[in-house]
Amino acid sequence: MLNEAWSWFLYLYSLAYEAWAPCSIPQELMVKTINHQQYLGKWYFKAAASHREADIQKFRAFDNMVFTIEETANDTLVFTGNMRMGADCIKQSWTYHIQSERDDMVMEGRTFRRNLFWSGTWANCLDCIVFQEVEPPLRTTDSGDSLSRFMLYARQNDISSQVVTTFLQNSACHQMKVHVTPPEEKEFCI
Repeated sequence: MLNEAWSWFLYLYSLAYEAWAPCSIPQELMVKTINHQQYLGKWYFKAAASHREADIQKFRAFDNMVFTIEETANDTLVFTGNMRMGADCIKQSWTYHIQSERDDMVMEGRTFRRNLFWSGTWANCLDCIVFQEVEPPLRTTDSGDSLSRFMLYARQNDISSQVVTTFLQNSACHQMKVHVTPPEEKEFCI
């Protein structure tokens, strides 16, 4: 009886807490209207969060990652990742197009994927950015997206651990409780 009463109390408390202190919502940066120049350059990958392990599993293999964003043509950005996996350096590039009728970027080869930028203030970091990737359900009978993850990037490698903690807490509030942070024990591949 006491366990049941305690369970009900915790349930009601959690409902009241969510009503009183709802999740903070990140500020979306509309890629068609922001100054792209301010986002060019080097970004260090600090963490990823999702609803499912499958969405972030590939990040677990890397010790560290650093990305460079370059503008190659009008409304075209190239993201080049230098990733450390064990003793090896892996380099890969992705091309994104900015279209005037969309608020997200279109990735070459994956036009169905939404690629969104969010302000780093959501992680309490002015020199950070949150990148979100979302893909629609694979089948019409599926209830959730087939991919949905937030990734935190910082201009400097040595950001406060509190920034990552804030990012993970805000992600968890949005039910993205599975996360990964790279150990960064080895030299960066730059």
